[in-house]
Parts: sequence; C-alpha cells; structure tokens
Amino acid sequence: MTFFPKIRSNTPGALNLQVGAEPSPGYRLKRVRGRGGFAEVWECDAPNGGQVALKFMPSSNAATTAREIRTLQSFLVMDHPHLIRHNAVWSLPGYIVINMELAEATLLDLMLVYQNELGQQLEPAMLGLYMWQVADALDFLNARKHVLDGRRVGFQHGDVKPSNILLVGDVAKLTDHGLATPTHGTRTPCPQQGTPAYAAPEAFIGYYSEQSDQYSLAVTYFVLRTGLLPFPPTPSDPSVSYIRPLPDLSPLPEAERPVLQRALSAVPTSRFPNCKEFVAAVLRTQKLKATREDDTGPWKIVKDDSPPPRPPSNPNISLGGGPSSGMFRRKDAT
Repeated sequence: MTFFPKIRSNTPGALNLQVGAEPSPGYRLKRVRGRGGFAEVWECDAPNGGQVALKFMPSSNAATTAREIRTLQSFLVMDHPHLIRHNAVWSLPGYIVINMELAEATLLDLMLVYQNELGQQLEPAMLGLYMWQVADALDFLNARKHVLDGRRVGFQHGDVKPSNILLVGDVAKLTDHGLATPTHGTRTPCPQQGTPAYAAPEAFIGYYSEQSDQYSLAVTYFVLRTGLLPFPPTPSDPSVSYIRPLPDLSPLPEAERPVLQRALSAVPTSRFPNCKEFVAAVLRTQKLKATREDDTGPWKIVKDDSPPPRPPSNPNISLGGGPSSGMFRRKDAT
C-alpha cells in the first residue's frame, strides 16, 4: 500500500491509533492499510466477525466536523457499483471515523507493481476498464440528483487520483469522499483542497466547475498510462495567481494526445460533457469500447472496429515537448 507520514489528531484525549485499539465497541484495529495527506486507514475486525476499513480523519473544529459528517452521511445512501460502500460515519474526540468496505489495493499500487516488478506499464484494455468504471461513478456523483438539506445537488469529488481508486477483486471503486463538495450550478465556490498535482486550474482560484473531476481523471489516466505527470511539479499551496503550464503529452501515443488535450483544457466548458465521454474517446483511439449486457450488468471492454472520429484541434495546447514548448516532465507521479 501507499504510505505518507502518520496522521494524528492534536486534540487532547484523542484516540491513540495503534494495533489492538478499540475505537468503538466491537471494533479492533489490526493494521494500517494506507495513509494520505489528510487521513489514515486501518483494517479492523468488526462486531459481526468480518473485516472492514476504518478511516480516521483528524478534526478539531466542532462546526467543521458537523458539516463534514453531514456531507459524508449523504454517501451512506448512495448505491453505485464503483463507489466504495460507506457503512457508517461517526465522530470520536479528535477524529471523524468512516466505516468502509475493505479493498485490496489502489491503482497506484498496481501501477507500481507493473513498473517495478514487471518492467512495463498497465495494459491499455485493463486500464481502460478501470477508467470507465471510475468515470461511471463520477458521472453518477456529478449529476444533480442527490438530496442534501432538502436540495438536489451534485457532488464534485475534489480529489480524484490513482491512490483514491481502490481495487475490490477486479473492480475499481472510487473512495475518499471527505473533500466532496455539493454543487448547485456550473460554478461552485470551494476552498483550496485536494492534491494540487491533480487539481483542475479553476480550483486554484476558488471554484469547481461541472468538469473539474474530469480534469483530475485525465491527469490520473496520464499518470497510470505513462508513470509521469503531464506538468512540472505543482506548488503545494498554489496562489490564486498561479498559472499551470501547458501539459506535455508527448509520452502518450499520438492518437491519444488530442483527447487528453481536450480533457485538460484550462477552460472547463472546452472539456468533454462528462467523464464517460472522455474515457470513451480514449478507448476509441485504441479501437476499444465499453459495453455491458444490461443496465445493471458489469462493464467490459471489447474491440471496436469502427473508425475513430477526428477530434477538433486546439492551437492553444501543446501536444509535444520540444524545446520551444517550455514543458517539463516529472518522473515522480506518486
């Protein structure tokens, strides 16, 4: 699994996260399964004899904690095959605790296994299936059909990246909804949050568009396809005046570059209408498509022999990486 430094609450009396600790009656911590910049996930024995994942998010502000719990509780009623199931949400001194479905690994872990042990990148058809599954989940989240405080809202996930895509068997599931922001229109104010390297440029100036998650999904695809980030390192705390350089898409096969060019447009309305249309366009360049037998069946990737449409050109985006482009590549994409 992928690890960051230990995440601990500074609140007096906060639970000591260690093997054997009981954060709630019947739950016993077994081992750390992962850490990110904002939370720590533990495998845990559950009261029913099974295993679950408990995610601990430090929280010391009562008003912020209540707001975050209310948003997270919205996900308890969401049933989608490519969203990690949330079983319960509660608070302890110093932490918000999320009881979640236990997964086996992340897509970042899988990419590193392929690179370090097999000496190759992820297979396009397999990666295409995982991206399609996540796109399906994001389009479900983004649609303004969820009810929060009596209003119909959509959600921008706000932190789409390889380490937030979990594998349960051969199924990819999106997780880490702690930064999800309810949206009511085409522009929704948001604080600077999430992971800057994957964030859409509009998030740097304080708002989400309806295509912000799509941008992050495009960066995620590029990283998983190439092992690189398409931009030079992003500042950890970018100012509102920060302007991200144009992406260097030269590591991709030539046919895929115009598709990523569109999804990574700095203008949200120039991107694809939704995430599945973006992934479908990628698959077409590989003569593949996603299909399923009925509306509830599992997705699969099959060959598609129809000719791919020619995408529109955009002279404002560089597809190369030559000396005149001013682009750089970052090899550490984790």
